[in-house]
Amino acid sequence: MSGKTIRRARFVGTGSYLPANIVTNADLASRVETSDEWIVERTGIRQRHLAAEGEFTSDLAVAAGQRALDAAGLSARDIDLLVVATATPDQTFPATATVVQNKLGMGDGAAFDVAAVCSGFLYGLSIVEAMLRAGQHKRALLIGAETFSRILDWEDRGTCVLFGDGAGAAVLIAEETDEATGQGVLATRLHAEGAHNQLLYVDGGPSSTGTVGKLRMAGREVFRHAVVNLAGVVREVLDAADLQESQIDWIVPHQANLRILDATARKLGLGMDRVIVTVDQHANTSAASVPLALDQGVQDGRVKAGDLLILEAMGGGFTWGASAVRW
Repeated sequence: MSGKTIRRARFVGTGSYLPANIVTNADLASRVETSDEWIVERTGIRQRHLAAEGEFTSDLAVAAGQRALDAAGLSARDIDLLVVATATPDQTFPATATVVQNKLGMGDGAAFDVAAVCSGFLYGLSIVEAMLRAGQHKRALLIGAETFSRILDWEDRGTCVLFGDGAGAAVLIAEETDEATGQGVLATRLHAEGAHNQLLYVDGGPSSTGTVGKLRMAGREVFRHAVVNLAGVVREVLDAADLQESQIDWIVPHQANLRILDATARKLGLGMDRVIVTVDQHANTSAASVPLALDQGVQDGRVKAGDLLILEAMGGGFTWGASAVRW
């Protein structure tokens, strides 16, 4: 023990939810010109979950959030801060977080959405961590939830095979801990570069077209930027926490593409045996992918107390970020 204490936000519970409807690559091959081999070779994706008719982003968020609360041994009324990261809200307004707040029975407390697409959970984590550390709130529920199936062009084989629906959640609390060895969020770094808007975007919106629109992506360019940006921000957050790549126990990445995960790991000098991978089973679930992967690692016992985790993601905007967490 260093003897010096610091106030940090610590994870105390995780949870996840995936819709019951599983769509395999073979299923998609009957709808668009593609194949299981083509999808697996280029992305590593084998299946994805799609929300049922009448199943909304808030429903996925509530299910994941309740499981995280159960894991933390808390009730919704113990929470005084609720943040939902999503690019597919139930409505233009109010925030999906307020819908989730009501459905969970949270009662009073702050509730709002964060819109940073695939980086949403990291952006949300930075906000939650700062508010907890400042003493503004005591216990927070952070959820990443998406129904991307609602904004896909199902005739565009370059994008419709890549995405799925789901939700992941985490409960965080503020507490005093040892500065050198204590658990919690150690450092977070975020970035955005709006000049690349047209490489990954939705061609609609309330202000521009009055329609929801469909997802559009220049996949090759996104891939190139992702590998460089993710490796860079991971090194940045390690420097901020005074840590080395060799100290990382687990990379918990945004699950966009297996080749991106592999290329980023190699750029950092890490083996894939230290990367939590769920993209094969979930596809790209945008803001839900990092908490889904995190909960998978917790549930199967890979993530243990004291482990050093690096959470990282990049999404449309471009936005990207990383967080160093002592579990």
